[in-house]
Amino acid sequence: MTERYFEGIGRRKESTARVRISNGSGAFIVNDKELEAYFTRHGDTNTILAPFAVTGEKRNSFDVSVHVNGGGVTGQTDAVLLGLARALIKFNPELQPTLRKGGYLTRNPLVKERKKPGLKGARKAPTYTKR
Repeated sequence: MTERYFEGIGRRKESTARVRISNGSGAFIVNDKELEAYFTRHGDTNTILAPFAVTGEKRNSFDVSVHVNGGGVTGQTDAVLLGLARALIKFNPELQPTLRKGGYLTRNPLVKERKKPGLKGARKAPTYTKR
């Protein structure tokens, strides 16, 4: 018999996260590592676990499995956050208004701006010299 799970996909910048939640004992695995071992930056774990806190769901009643790739730490953190919120909605659709009000279901559209010709980067121009 296969275990029933609920899946959510989250994206941010160049990062993509596939989050699966199922009933369990509270294990949170990210790319075969514990959550705190993968996201070592201060505050990232609190950011990722925010949907649990807002909805009142108990974190230790779910097993969470995450596969995340691409981008940097910030992009991966926000991708996992969005994927977790979407997976919680599939688990219980009544949580949608709460998560929507908290802003956890909106994908952050900000991406790196492209470099323009004649400039050093996206906006920085070469130093102007009068003589």
